Formats: sequence, structure tokens, C-alpha cells
Amino acid sequence: MSRTILVTGGAGYIGAHACKALSKAGYEPVAYDNLVYGHREAVRWGPLIEGDLADRTLLAETIARHKISAVIHFAAYAYVGESIEKPEKYFHNNVVNSLGLMETLLAAGVKQIVFSSTCATYGLPEKMPIREDTPQHPVNPYGESKLMIERALYWNGLAHGLRHVALRYFNAAGADPDGEIGEDHVPETHLIPLILDAALGRRAQIDVFGTDYPTPDGTAIRDYIHVQDLAEAHVRALRYLEGGGESVALNLGTGEGHSVRATIETARRVTGRPIPARDTARRPGDPPVLVADASRARQLLGWTPSLAALEHIIGTAWAWHQRRFAAAPHGARP
Repeated sequence: MSRTILVTGGAGYIGAHACKALSKAGYEPVAYDNLVYGHREAVRWGPLIEGDLADRTLLAETIARHKISAVIHFAAYAYVGESIEKPEKYFHNNVVNSLGLMETLLAAGVKQIVFSSTCATYGLPEKMPIREDTPQHPVNPYGESKLMIERALYWNGLAHGLRHVALRYFNAAGADPDGEIGEDHVPETHLIPLILDAALGRRAQIDVFGTDYPTPDGTAIRDYIHVQDLAEAHVRALRYLEGGGESVALNLGTGEGHSVRATIETARRVTGRPIPARDTARRPGDPPVLVADASRARQLLGWTPSLAALEHIIGTAWAWHQRRFAAAPHGARP
């Protein structure tokens, strides 16, 4: 059986880390990316096919030429705020193009896919930690688009035998411990890299959105999971499917929540920098707490986060962030 894996969005943050993990595990990753948000220099462990998922001809040619046996599907727009302003953009890219990917896979006889889903499919859950049977009620088009693809995977499985693992992960963070790749979004919206930007003086301060949540310090709590642990989970999900595993959705998280204030304070200790913070109003739709119950992933995949300590997550991000941005002028990107 071919060990060549198509990685859509393979030049992106999580996709690039997954490509490295696949290569280490003996697979050949083929990154398929339009480079709208991905980075060409992040593709180091296999070929890069520069193309869009909407290009069904190129997609089919890539699958045939590289003898693809399975797909890890990351390619998607993922800015929650933008999805509320431009829902049509998200449904066209995340849903229509993913449906086209499924049709192309089935036409080529490829029936294994690991799907990058999200805890955003749960919306505003009432109970913590979040289990896979928690009702899914997204509160933004981004989460809705991911849920639509989960449902499409389910029905294509029943109709055509397409087997999948949908990985609903929580807050991806950190950087490759070897320092080869890290997190670099334009625009950046994730808390930890924004904090590190403030530590480097690339922004005046970090904004704390909401200080009146029903949490111990009044700020929102999130479950941060190291990107290398996420990458390893994708490899294990692929092996699960190769072993005949049935389609399933799994949470990926550490099971431990950290407030915004606690995360900033940890970053101050790790970096040795003051990191100014400014309290501001809540953002609409932000849940007070999001923490995963990932016991099902441990049971089915034998997966346990190995880099779960927040200090280590921030430490790897800080090491990469300094190399990437410290020499750049204030506000500039290299």
C-alpha cells in the first residue's frame, strides 16, 4: 500500500507540523496549498503542489501522479470574526471545496481521510469538560462550516464507504521544538503569539477581551494544546484508519484550562519581559470556558499529549518567535 499522503493546507501552521510528523513516521507527505495563508518555506518534508482545492483537475492529477492512499485535510479559512462578516466566503471555501475534495477522492478510489475539525462546532456548551457527545450548536459560520463537513463525511461514509476521523481540537499553540517551523498568521488572532508580539515590542500591549466572566480571575479559560501533539494525533488517526478503524470524531486537548491572565503571567515568566496588558470589553460569542475531555482519543488512538505544560508550549513558541521576528522592525514581518 502506498504511504504517500496528501496534506491539504500542508504549508500552514498545523499542516506543516503534520508533514514533519508524517515524514518522521515513514510516510511521504505531499503538501497541497494555494499559499494564501501558508508559507512556501514551511514545506520541507515532501513536495509542494501549489494549487487551490477548487481546481479539481489539478487535485485529481496530484492524487493519481503521487499514488495518494489517504488525505489529511487542513485547508480552510479559519478566522472567526471574518466568517461572521463574510459567511459566503467561508461556506464556499470550507464547504464547497471540501465537498469537491470528497468527490475527487471517491472518484480516485481513495477512501480514508483525517479531517481537521474544531471545538468551534460546539458553540457555547453548558458543561465542562466537553465530550464528543456534547450538542454541536456553532455560533459562527466558521464552526458551522466545519460541522457541515463532519456531516458530509458521515453521509459519504454510509453511501460510499469513505472512512474518516474528524479531529476536533481546541487551542493549538507552540512551535516545533527543533525550531524549524512555528506559528505565523497574517493577520494574527491567536492569544499566545499576540502575547509574544507584545513581549518583543511588536505591539504596544496585549488586549484582554472580557474581565467579567464567571471564572476565578474573570477572564476566559482555554485548553492549549501543543502543535506537535496535534501533529502526532493526525499520524495516529491515519494509522487507525489504515488498521480498519471505523469513522469517528475525537476531541484533542489537554483537559486543563488556563485563563487569559494566567497565560499572560506564564509568558512573562518564560520570556522575562514585562508584557503590558490592557483590559477591554468582551468579544461577542466568546465562551467563558472551553476545556476538552480527550479520553476517547487516548482510548482509540493511544494518544496522550506529551508537551502539555503551558510553560513548555509558550517556551517553544517564544524560541521560534524570537528567531522569526526579533530582527524585524517594529510592526514589520520578515
